Amino acid sequence: MSHKRIPKRKAAIAAGGVAALGAAALLLPHANASQDGAPGASAAPRTLKSTDASDLAAQLSNLLGDAFAGSYYDAGKQQLVVNVVPGDDNNVIIQAKKAGAAVREVDNSLAELKAGAQTLKREASIPGTAWAVDPRTDKILVTADSTVTGAKWNRLESTVRGLGSGMATLKKSAGTFKTFVSGGDAIFGGGARCSLGFNVTASDGSPAFLTAGHCGVAAQQWSDSQNGQPIATVDQAVFPGNGDFALVKYDDPNTQAPSEVNVGGGQTVQISQAADATVGQQVFRMGSTTGLHDGQVLGLDATVNYPEGTVTGLIQTDVCAEPGDSGGSLFTQDGLAVGLTSGGSGDCTSGGETFFQPVTTALQATGATLGAGGGQAGGGQEQGAGQDQGAGQEQGAGQEGAGQEQGAGQEQGGEQAGGGDAGAGDQAGAGDQAGAGDGSDTGDGMGAGGHAGAGGGGAEEGNSGLTETH
Repeated sequence: MSHKRIPKRKAAIAAGGVAALGAAALLLPHANASQDGAPGASAAPRTLKSTDASDLAAQLSNLLGDAFAGSYYDAGKQQLVVNVVPGDDNNVIIQAKKAGAAVREVDNSLAELKAGAQTLKREASIPGTAWAVDPRTDKILVTADSTVTGAKWNRLESTVRGLGSGMATLKKSAGTFKTFVSGGDAIFGGGARCSLGFNVTASDGSPAFLTAGHCGVAAQQWSDSQNGQPIATVDQAVFPGNGDFALVKYDDPNTQAPSEVNVGGGQTVQISQAADATVGQQVFRMGSTTGLHDGQVLGLDATVNYPEGTVTGLIQTDVCAEPGDSGGSLFTQDGLAVGLTSGGSGDCTSGGETFFQPVTTALQATGATLGAGGGQAGGGQEQGAGQDQGAGQEQGAGQEGAGQEQGAGQEQGGEQAGGGDAGAGDQAGAGDQAGAGDGSDTGDGMGAGGHAGAGGGGAEEGNSGLTETH
């Protein structure tokens, strides 16, 4: 994120090239045109932006009660699909259709799926595993990384099988689940390198920023340059436990901290407020190591068993990330803050899974506000069923974990990404140098929201909109 103490830098986009957002992401049309008629006048699903679909999903969750079994956004049809367990009362289907959703009858209730997730937590909290409810399949998606073998794999497989037929799917990931510490518009502290996610205003009115919690527990003070003087101090940090987020206050109360994300080529996306993620929603991640990438939300309320401990309440996506991307911003093309990069597996060549801390719950837990007007939760407007969406659920206090791993990097721009454990005094390369290195287990964090750091390829300039690369 841009602020007075960190000069703007050109963001270099990762090797592989970029395409204009309009060609690949598509600007989704506003829903207003199909919402002007009388409520319930037509049972046809409404055309919705993904953010409007998130609002409608929250309202229908309240309206349908136990019959609501999750929802997802169908980007191709630009519709919200709502899963319903009708039972003996088909009125819930009528209500959902009148509100403008496409309705799908399913077997597994949300309560049953959440109970299955609790069973996994109790019996299979094995480092290298993760799970989240996938409303598109009406099942729990369970993922195991490459370290889950032998007796650990047998235990996980047996637990999944014990949930019953049709309750869960189990898949293997080629990579290893780890946090991504290091950075773009880098911040440095205690030998770790991370990045800002979004600039915010703390509850006492002081300027601050959000980043990953595993960065916040690695060091108390953070600088905007390698071996530089501290510019910000951690106020709150949660990791592991009920989230992965930290609130870091600028030491200078006059720091200018605009609410924007630098997407390269001299362009920024203004961040207006935070929003809850919706499965199927297209999202963008900006990182210093890999530049701008996009993908879809795959699951919500995900549990990830990192080597440092279990983290709950995350967003699961197929957006790639690499060491150097931790703490950075996940957002929508129309300027809604969605998440902070936590960790995952794979890379931006072979793909993988990446998990994000929801911004709404981080704001709720810290008491901070974001954007003009300080919106904490997405939407909050009357729509569809006519109920207001509340703020995100309150995030617990979590445990403070140990310092994060920071693997060996490569020399670039005359500076070197250091190896070893975060907080051990090893140094990472400057945030304005190209690429944070490709060493495995590098302890890097994501590019700062306002100043994404250099990526692996040449800088992309003169674009007429957001850019992306797969």
